[in-house]
Order: sequence, then C-alpha cells, then structure tokens
Amino acid sequence: MADHQRRVYEEMLELLSGEDNPTPMVRLGKTVPYQQTRVYAKLEWYNPFGAVKDRVAANMIRDAEERGIVGEHQKLVEPTSGNTGLGLAMLANARGYTIKTPLSKAIPAEKRTMLRYFGADVEELDDSLCPAPGAPEGAIARAMATAAQPDYHMLNQYENEANIEAHILTTGPEIWRQTQGKITHFVAGLGTCGTITGNGRFLKGKNPEVKIIGVHPEDGHDIPGVRSLRQLKQTKLYHPDEYDALVEVDNRESFAMSMRLNREDCIIAGPSSGMALCGALKIIEDQPDAVVVVIFPDNVFKYASSFARHFPEVAAAPSGDAPASGPSLKEELLDSLVANSRNPHDTVEVSVVQEMLEQEKPLLLDVRIADQYSVGHLPGALNIPVAEIAHRRGELPENLDAPVITVCNVGNASISGMLVLKSLGYRNVKSMNGGTAGWMDRGLPTE
Repeated sequence: MADHQRRVYEEMLELLSGEDNPTPMVRLGKTVPYQQTRVYAKLEWYNPFGAVKDRVAANMIRDAEERGIVGEHQKLVEPTSGNTGLGLAMLANARGYTIKTPLSKAIPAEKRTMLRYFGADVEELDDSLCPAPGAPEGAIARAMATAAQPDYHMLNQYENEANIEAHILTTGPEIWRQTQGKITHFVAGLGTCGTITGNGRFLKGKNPEVKIIGVHPEDGHDIPGVRSLRQLKQTKLYHPDEYDALVEVDNRESFAMSMRLNREDCIIAGPSSGMALCGALKIIEDQPDAVVVVIFPDNVFKYASSFARHFPEVAAAPSGDAPASGPSLKEELLDSLVANSRNPHDTVEVSVVQEMLEQEKPLLLDVRIADQYSVGHLPGALNIPVAEIAHRRGELPENLDAPVITVCNVGNASISGMLVLKSLGYRNVKSMNGGTAGWMDRGLPTE
C-alpha cells in the first residue's frame, strides 16, 4: 500500500500523481521580473515516467478498462509526439499490453530511442512534428488504419475526454490544494489541450475569477508536444471559449528561456516549459496577491539534440576518432536555410492559393513520394518528389518566371522543394503553408 509520507511503494504505479501525491511546485525567482506576483512552476517530470502525459495515459487506460474496451493481452496503437507514448508504453508493460506508436521523424531522437527502449513498436514516418488529424499519410491516419484491425485499439489522446478528465481528477485538485485556493492565473502550453481544458474547468469551478491562459508556438516551430494556432484546430479538446487568453511565443524565446531556467533557477526544464513561462510573462502584470501556476511538462534531457541545434556551442565534441553525435555544419546550414525560408516571401497560405488558382493558374507541384500523392492530392497537382526534381526538369515549365506552388503534407517538405526549384533558376516559387492537411481542413476537394 502506498505510503506517501515515507515515500515507500510496492510498485511504480503507486507513484502516479494525485491530490495526496502531487508533483512539486517551485517558486521562480531569477527568471521572472515581478516584485509582487508569485510565479510557481509545477514540475511534471516528477510523474513516474517523466512527464505530464503520464496522467493522461493512466486515465485513458483506466477509463478504457472500466468500460470494457480493452482487456487482457490488448494491442494498443497511439500516434504521439513522445510523452504520451512513453507513459503508455510503461503502463502497457505493467498491464501486459503491447503498443505501436506511429510518429514523426522530426521528433527528437532521444524520445524515439527511449520509446523503443521502453518496449514500444515505433513506426517512424515523414510526418510533421505535430501529427495532423486528417492528413492522408500522417501518424494519426496510420494509427487509425491500424486501429481498424480487430485486435488493436486506439485510445486517441486528441479526442478522448479521459484526457481532460485526468486533469479534473488530479492536476487541478493538486494545484488548488498546493496554493490553498489562492491561485489567480493558470498557464499551460497547448498541445492536445487536455491539460488546459481540464485544469480550467476544475479551477474555474472552484473560483470563476481564476484566469486560464494558453500559450502556443509559432507556425514552423520545433517544440515537440505543443501546437501552433493553426494546428490547434485539429484537436477536439481545444475549447478557446473556455480560456481567458491565448499567447504566441516563438522558437527563439522558448529555447532561450529554457536555458535561463536551467542556468539561473536551477530548474531542468525543457523547451515547452520555457515557452509556457514566456507566455505568462507576456500577459500577466505585476500585482499584489497574484499567484501564478505554470505547467512545466517535462525535463530538458529528452531534447539534447534540439538544444545542440539551437545552441551549437553546447554540443558535445566528438571523442577520438568517433563520429560527431550532433548535426554536421552542412546539416546545420541546411536546417537554418529551411527555417529562414518560412517567411511571407517564400510561403503562401491555403486561402491565397485558392485565389491564385482562379486567376493566374500556377503549377501545383506535389513533392511527396508517389504512394503518398496517390492517397490524396490537390486537384491537378503534378507529382515530382523532392529528390527527383532536378532529374525531371523537363516536366517543369520552360519559363523560369512561371508561378509554381510546392505542396506536401503539412508544409515541411514543400519548403525543400521550393528551395530546389529556386536553385534551378525558378523565380516565382512559393511553398504552401499547411499543405494537403491544411487544404483538407478547409473542406476543399482532393483527388
């Protein structure tokens, strides 16, 4: 039987968080500028498997078991950006289940490695960092196809109300008790939105005056587990009418704040924690009696490769003749080139492409592999994978000023396609933000 006072347990699952066994909160000092407002970080890596998503994984499994949806020797499948999959993998080990996790290759290698280490069957895809519902070749679509098999079940963190309920049952009551009911502001990054929606409902149920603030990254971000404003429309747990404010924070701010948290407040916070704190500081004023709680989802150790990319000076030097573990200079320059191309001059929104198709009739160039293209593509789009563009130049317009729009799944590979075309001399090329998934989100037709 769990003894929370002595911290003695019979098994790891007894460490799952709740009102009687909360994750700790630490007041922030050097990283916040306030004289009166008190800001507390709720350190969610103290959950037994290292992240806030342990709560969600445990509650989704509990709910499914109680409703008789899953049972002995169950096969689970779940698309993930890492943390939910890690929690589910460990809970599956405890329950005697197995789990398959389709995910994007853009997720940090540390997470993909540890998912396999925990026993998950990891399927890596050329998907966006945030799996996109409705994307024909994305991680969510792959998981749904697997779940259609009779011996698999998908818990679906993007739609499952048990995700929200996890925070109504655990995180919210913990925060209320830890602040003695004095909390005035709750801040969380937005991913599946179970955290903000569940905590918001619980805390406003206790005091309607508590301000619920959601923080989201910019488009083209590389912070796993959170979603840009456009991507947030793809989760059914996103209820902006229940939040008091939404704040956008860019990559640079998020990673820089994460470093400050580690070096100044000695808190081993990852980039999504830095993002959430930046959002809080942008919108909350210094005021008497203000008590702010910011969710810090997980620690920094899962993101070493991401930090090495953003801060090359911290990357480990290769030892002896061993190859460097971090990206090469060439890879860093390419990453920088792609990142810098996400601007209004080189990209275009879906709505603008609609208008262009009615007027100047640009060439739509789908740069995905043939199998992905055949599943669903924009009407009339020509298919030439990125790697083949230079070799198939004869299929492209002779006029180097001809308008060309590159398209992929969500607007990542199309950036590379656009850059290849520009290197071939094409002057009027843009990459479509949102890709096929964004096109479908608007209810527009595909072939």
